[in-house]
Amino acid sequence: MIIDTHIHLDDDRYNEDLQAVLDRAREGGVKQFIIPGADPSTLQKGVAIAEANEDVYFAVGVHPYDMQNFDEAIFHKYLPHPKCIAVGECGLDYFRLEGTEEQKEHKKRQQKEVFVTQIQLAKKYKKPLIVHIRDASSDSKEILLQNGAGEVGGVLHCFNADEQLLSLADEGFYFGIGGVLTFKNAKKLVQVLPKIPTERLVIETDGPYLTPTPHRGERNEPYYTTFVAQKMAELLEMDRSRIEEITTKNAQKLFFT
Repeated sequence: MIIDTHIHLDDDRYNEDLQAVLDRAREGGVKQFIIPGADPSTLQKGVAIAEANEDVYFAVGVHPYDMQNFDEAIFHKYLPHPKCIAVGECGLDYFRLEGTEEQKEHKKRQQKEVFVTQIQLAKKYKKPLIVHIRDASSDSKEILLQNGAGEVGGVLHCFNADEQLLSLADEGFYFGIGGVLTFKNAKKLVQVLPKIPTERLVIETDGPYLTPTPHRGERNEPYYTTFVAQKMAELLEMDRSRIEEITTKNAQKLFFT
């Protein structure tokens, strides 16, 4: 059994065949699905999918690219929902900052403010965090530590293989591993994977993005977590069934206890 801890089922690319996507995954052994909240404009769609499917859950959050859409009232509205199990995806992303250096620094400050607020909301409602980090490891780690994020823990979604983040395992954080692990150019992640405590590993797709080999170039979907599990098993020299057992137990502990 596998839990897909990060799948954007509310993305328009699933509009035509969502039921078939879910059925394929279920037949392939995917047990549960978690829709991260990235943009409040699509949140209601994610909520509706979760309400219509017993094995689908959702989170409330604002991705750093969508920080201009942050509205705390939305969090207070949906965080008490019985199918809402996390805050995020939230975090820092400095990859696409544009403008002058002064403008970039202003955007960084804005991202940090929105990130801190979401950590505070997670603590208030006792929900784990789904954390997005890109080109911002040091600042992200500092904010998580300074704001007591270890009180609720969470997952470093699409873990970027930055070893300075590994110590967050001691703060109750897990490491989301997806299709990138199967890429030929994922040498750093392949090297770092054995350094992650197995009790801190979870599997994700980030579908419809980051489709694993052998389906690169296609839309990603939850069934493809099986390829991630297989690659993880090969690298860690374990049976795939054991990897599935461990990562499912980890995800259940993080999100469902």
